[in-house]
Amino acid sequence: MKNIISGFLLILSAAVFCLAQNQAVDPKDIIKIEANAVKGFAYPYYLYVPPALRTAQLQTKTQTILVIPNNTGKVNDALEFHDADVKKRMANNGQIGALLKTAVLMPVFPRPATDWRIYTHALDRDALLTAKKEFARFDRQLVAMIDDARRILKKDKLKFDKKVLLTGFSASGMFANRFAFLHPDRVKAAAIGSPGGWAIAPVAAFKEKTLRYPIGIYDFKIVTGEKFDLKKAQKVPLFIFLGDKDDNDSVVFGDSYEDADKDLIFELFGKTPVERWEISKTLYQEARMNAEFKLYPNVKHTVTVEMRDDIRTFLEKYAK
Repeated sequence: MKNIISGFLLILSAAVFCLAQNQAVDPKDIIKIEANAVKGFAYPYYLYVPPALRTAQLQTKTQTILVIPNNTGKVNDALEFHDADVKKRMANNGQIGALLKTAVLMPVFPRPATDWRIYTHALDRDALLTAKKEFARFDRQLVAMIDDARRILKKDKLKFDKKVLLTGFSASGMFANRFAFLHPDRVKAAAIGSPGGWAIAPVAAFKEKTLRYPIGIYDFKIVTGEKFDLKKAQKVPLFIFLGDKDDNDSVVFGDSYEDADKDLIFELFGKTPVERWEISKTLYQEARMNAEFKLYPNVKHTVTVEMRDDIRTFLEKYAK
């Protein structure tokens, strides 16, 4: 098993958005909403609204929430472990929101050590099929969190769109990529970095081989309970990026893909993330997805200044 660590969230806020202005986030503006199973989410989430969004002028407009899926980078059965990680990241996440003029929501989803094959932070196959209620359907729980946040903010006379922006790198990039397929009607746009060596393909088969979730969408309805809505998915702008020296590949690890899936990916698409890149890009193009693929030269599993600038430019286009 490999821990895919997302330092991206901290890097993003520190350098991507060039926060030389030192846009400090007041801790009192970061609120923790406790779990509420009745409302559809069994875990807490954190929410930040930049004070600038509370002005009388902006209160008349429909605003946007930026969702950053949490990725602790490690397995741990204690929810407190994952909560502490999210809490630590929220000050930096708040700076992102302040710059983009969006609210920021980050869930506190666990990633179990005992049931380590259920890669919750990546929305893997096990995470959608598990019979363990405590790890089931984090995508639906995230939708419930978004709607709960909108209700809370409505009490403050703030109106937020039901469609959100998404961004993530590595495991959280996998989550963002798959969430956009699962709930295209809830996503304005998604910036997806290095999604575990393979972006889910918007096709059911390739070279007469079926592609089951999360390789592709062949058994999408069986796994998710709903038919894949290609027309809606085609409307979601995606920015998918990777460094051409990035060898961080979740395909080879049992918590991300089963052996049969790994072997099929190797056979059809290549043995490294970069080898698979052009085929993945072509599959998205042929499916008429609204996706921009960008491969950055001489970059390993990290987020460079150029990448960060591109992420910012992309998200700003859809933040309004």
